[in-house]
Amino acid sequence: MAVLPIRLDRARTTPLAAQIYSAIREGIEDGRLASGARLPSWQDLAAQLGVSRGTVRVAYERLIAEQFAIGLGPAGTRVAERPSRSPMADWSPDAAPLPDLFYEFGNAPLVFQMGVPAQDAFPFKLWSRILTRETRRAAAAPVTYPDPRGDPELRKEVAAYLGLARGIRCNPSQVLITGGFSGALGLAIRGLQLGSMGAWIEDPGFPLTRTALGLAGMAVTAVPVDAEGLNVAAGIQTAAGAKLAVVTPGQQAPLGMTMSLSRRLALLDWARRSDAWIIEDDYLSELQLKGRAAPALASLDHGGRVLHIGSFSKTISPSLRLGFMIVPPELSRRFAELAASLAPAPAAGMQLAVAEFLREGHYLRHLRRMKRLYAARRETLLRYLGEMAPDSIKVRATAGLAVVISLPKSASDVDIASRAREFGLAPRPMSVWCMQAPRQQGLLLCVTNLNERRLPADCRRLLELAR
Repeated sequence: MAVLPIRLDRARTTPLAAQIYSAIREGIEDGRLASGARLPSWQDLAAQLGVSRGTVRVAYERLIAEQFAIGLGPAGTRVAERPSRSPMADWSPDAAPLPDLFYEFGNAPLVFQMGVPAQDAFPFKLWSRILTRETRRAAAAPVTYPDPRGDPELRKEVAAYLGLARGIRCNPSQVLITGGFSGALGLAIRGLQLGSMGAWIEDPGFPLTRTALGLAGMAVTAVPVDAEGLNVAAGIQTAAGAKLAVVTPGQQAPLGMTMSLSRRLALLDWARRSDAWIIEDDYLSELQLKGRAAPALASLDHGGRVLHIGSFSKTISPSLRLGFMIVPPELSRRFAELAASLAPAPAAGMQLAVAEFLREGHYLRHLRRMKRLYAARRETLLRYLGEMAPDSIKVRATAGLAVVISLPKSASDVDIASRAREFGLAPRPMSVWCMQAPRQQGLLLCVTNLNERRLPADCRRLLELAR
């Protein structure tokens, strides 16, 4: 029998029967009284509330008349079947989007949190000086509409940097400055005009990419990755008619392998033969911790099928919201018009600061320092985990900035990650990155923001939760 505390206010002018009716109706509407639940009898509820049975009867009759309850005679009164609550009823305007991917916005990064560069090693004084100077310069510039493709100085520096570091031959007219990776991906999806056509994504792969393609109405196919990267043959076998592939060939997100040359050539050949497109997410390519990074996939593209996307989020700061996209020459005009109409480049002051950071060589020097720092932190993390982890938990390094903890199939990596945040730890569950069953159970630990004094205790706590 349903139990619902009802408080009557006899000082109010509202009749007691109306107060009883309102309390029971509210309990039904907010789900505290489930469909089919039996309400107390008139006599029992009247005795509980200290009112007459006639008062309760009036309230029940109104509930029955308005189809909130059903009178069953000697079988009592029960809550009527109600449609399930709309998902919007549980939605809060303050709820953060993509909670499995992003933690609380605007807060300092937690230990093991992915996607955020080291906070203790960035040259803030130098950066602040450059940013202040260039913001003043932007404020003093003529009051006019800036180039929606991005500031010409930054586009020139990006083209020069990509030629040197990623092997991409392009001119500034092919460069668009965007609102980070997401802004570039949105431009690419709109500009390629693929509608509801099929798209390949890596499995496991970046959840935001999967969500973006789905929101755009595309039919997303998960294509497995192996030691050589995306399995092109598997993609052709599963979804031969796809018109787009989104890949991370430099360092696969999140497992870190580099796509082999044979797979790159096979992917480019598929795009050419299928009249399809490739979006190259240059995830962490600048931060190859061992050896030299492989050239970008776009450097091999002689047919104009690859759109190359990069950002400064993981090298300078995600708060910049600054990325870039290189489009084939024949698409330059279309994408320029698209940027002007729907997604112009971010504010000029930040663009000018990044351009100066690149032009003066600070960016490349900063990357070299970060590679050494991250490599050392990764080795320290691997050493502690190797000493502490039980046999049931496997630890391995990726080629990128993450260490992977593989969990038993019976474990829930989402649950472990959620509980870890209570202790200031932010591992990312591997299963969220997977589409096909069975989803891998594991934790991704980023090495950028580690406190070496606290690291043994942090590792011990995480492994206790993982057990």
